Formats: sequence, C-alpha cells, structure tokens
Amino acid sequence: MSSSKANTASYDVVVIGAGPGGYVCAFRAAQLGLNVALVDKRAALGGTCLNVGCIPSKALLHSSEHFAFVRDQAGDHGIETGSPTIDIAKLMAKKDAVVTKLTGGVAQLAKARKVKVITGEAKFADAKTVIVGDETLTAKNIVIATGSAPVELPFMPFDGETVVSSDHAIGFDTVPGKLVVVGGGAIGLELGSVWARLGSDVTVVEFLPQIAGASDKDIVRNFTRILKKQGLKIEVGAKVTGFKDGVLSAERGDDKLEFPADKVLVSVGRRPYTDGLGLEAAGVELDDKKRIKVDAKLKTNVDGVYAIGDVVAGPMLAHKAEEDGVAVAEWIAGKAGHINWDLVPAIIYTDPEIATVGLGEDAAKAAGRKVNVGKFNFAANGRAIAADATDGFVKIIADAETDRIIGAQILGRTAGEFISEVVTHMEYGGSAEDLGRTIHAHPTMSEAVKEAGLAVSKSAIHAL
Repeated sequence: MSSSKANTASYDVVVIGAGPGGYVCAFRAAQLGLNVALVDKRAALGGTCLNVGCIPSKALLHSSEHFAFVRDQAGDHGIETGSPTIDIAKLMAKKDAVVTKLTGGVAQLAKARKVKVITGEAKFADAKTVIVGDETLTAKNIVIATGSAPVELPFMPFDGETVVSSDHAIGFDTVPGKLVVVGGGAIGLELGSVWARLGSDVTVVEFLPQIAGASDKDIVRNFTRILKKQGLKIEVGAKVTGFKDGVLSAERGDDKLEFPADKVLVSVGRRPYTDGLGLEAAGVELDDKKRIKVDAKLKTNVDGVYAIGDVVAGPMLAHKAEEDGVAVAEWIAGKAGHINWDLVPAIIYTDPEIATVGLGEDAAKAAGRKVNVGKFNFAANGRAIAADATDGFVKIIADAETDRIIGAQILGRTAGEFISEVVTHMEYGGSAEDLGRTIHAHPTMSEAVKEAGLAVSKSAIHAL
C-alpha cells in the first residue's frame, strides 16, 4: 500500500481533522473494513473538543461547582469546613489530567482499529491527494473535518493575555479580578460561571436583547435571574466598541457604557476552520459564509470529497459532528447512513443548565404553529428538593392537533442528561402522552420530564 522511496501511501479514506467528527468518521469507516488514515495538526487526538473546548471546560465547571458548594452551601448540610481557598495550579492539573486521559483513550482506539494516525498540517494537492509534511496521501475518498476557530473582533484582536478566546480562558494561572465576557452564548456563560465561582467579578456583555438567544423568553428570564443571584452581572442590548487602558467600551442606544476589565473573554461565535487547507487545489467550493458547500449526503461539489461538522452549515456541536462522521463513513461504505438534523439537542452547561431540542414555544408560535405546552417546575420534584436543585422547569411543546412533540426546553441542574429521552421520543414521532405514560423511576429529577409531558393535556399529577 505504500512506497518508502516516494513516501506515499494510498487509502480508501483519508480524514482531515481528528476532532469528534473526524475521529468518529475514521473509526466507523475502519469498522466497516475500509483502510483509513486520520490526519491532525495536534499530536493529541480529539480536536478542539477534547483539547481546549468541551472537555476541559466541563472539568473546570465541575471543579468550580465543588468549590462553590463548599463555600456557599456546605454549612446548610451540617458540613463545617471553614473558609475554602483555591489552588489554581492544582485545579488546572486536574483539568489537564482529564484531557490527557481522554485524548490517550482516543489514540488507543485508533491503534486498536488500525487507523493510521498522521500528525501535521494537511493540504490538498488535488482532489485525490493530500500532502502532510513530506508524506503524500492518495485516497478514493477524503473527508474534511477541520472544525472551527473562535471569531475574533477586528478592533479587538486576541493577544492571549488580556483579550482572550476560550482557548486561553481555560488556562488562566490566576483568578482575574475583573473579567468581562463579550457574548452571552454557551461558551461565554460557561466560562464566565467558572471564574465567577472562583471569585472573579464577572460581567457578561451581550449584543442581543437576551443571553442564551435560542431559548424561550420564559426560560431566559428565569435563567438570567439565577445567574445574577450567583454573582454574574449581565448587560444585554449592548454593542461593544473597543478596549483601551483596561476598560471595555460599549453602546446601548445613546448610552455610553464602560466596563473595567483585567481580562476580556471574547466569545461571539466560531468560524469554519479551513485555513491553509488548499481547497482551491481540490476545486472545493465555499458558500457566502465561508462554509464548505455540501449536499444532503455531505458531499462537496468534488466527487469523493466530503465535509462534516463545524466546516459545513448547521449547529457547531460535537455530537452533530459525530453523527455527520458516522453517516459519511456508512455512505462511503455503501451503507444506509442516517442523520436527523432537526433533532440535534443543544446544552449550556452552567448550573442550572439549559437543554433544548426542536422548536421552542416562541419559535413555534412565530411560525404560526398551533401548540399545546406543558410545564413542570423542579420545585415540585422530590429529588430536586432533596438535592437543592429546585431552580428551573421542564417545558414540552406539542402540536395542538396531533399531540406529537415538536420541541422541548429544560432549565435545571443536569438538564442535558434529561433532554435525550425527549429526543428519543421525538425521533420515533412520539406524543406528549407517550412521554407522560412512560414509567420513570422515583425519586428522580427526570420525573419532571414525565410530568411536563402530562401537563400538555393538563394531566400533571403533582401540579395544579
């Protein structure tokens, strides 16, 4: 298969990018008997998600939740600890150990599946050839899975010290005195929560009229109240205009706003990352938002070249990329791949979390859909009361005529763990009644999901 003189090798599939989309695609292709190479610029596999994104941020969230509990709530449980302190070096070492364990696990899986892993920057020579350093890879099929990168504000470029991206904000060596977060989406709110729990004075500045913009207004209203109670300052409808001499400036209508900041975390979105990939050499086309253009089976305009995950249209979420990767591997192998892009759940991993899927109540009504809505508060759930997790509620949105579930939004502790059962019911066309008649163990917080399903028909047992 290879020639040592020419330093070339041929494969059935070459996957460029070893994040959740890329490595999952490579592993599934290998399971299906294809000869696969997986290329990534990092020596550690897992892409942004495992190295500087999803996983390290969740490790920091978990550690900071423990710290906040000991400081603010332990006494209520009869646990006397004194005033806790935080060792940032140990906190970061714990986070790094989590990352190392997971990236090492992916490497072991690649080896076990006989996927050839190649470290280096990949660049197309033509539609069937990729150059990585001094290696030339040819393939019948090439999958682009290079992910995304943080969006940089042109008037506030990242310097890695004061104006930072999420890549930097997971690795501060001290707690910032004042942290201003530009952007009230998932990344900004999660990392803002981490540093606020650890003692930073955090202000979130959001351009839109609300944070967590894709969520219903009733969800966001309660969420905002809770975050403010936790110490975060939240400024919405504010347009950032610059940063100078330790002060972030913004405008709200005619009002001029100023926010002193030791560090500014810019989290205003992510952009598809195709830098240096040489797409022009392969003839691969981009759309007007610099995403790779693909069809319903994630094929580009070039035969044998596919693109998945954050580099194509759709939500920039690791689990969406994984589903893309599995489906593409199966399509390449002549199997029947399947993805339902309408049912990709999204989660903000604060405490409480927001988890959503499908159409929210506001979006459904704006689209002219007639819906019935069922809500159930965690304040009426026994397990939530026992666990001091009464903030929030479950909301199920169902078609008014058919009772079919068209969406769900959950505000609550570990809401992300509950949303999957709603996705499952939706995947098979389930109704709110189906959800409400599904037996849930007691006492569990997930009983609130059952009760919200019952509430669609005003049949909730533990609520008026």
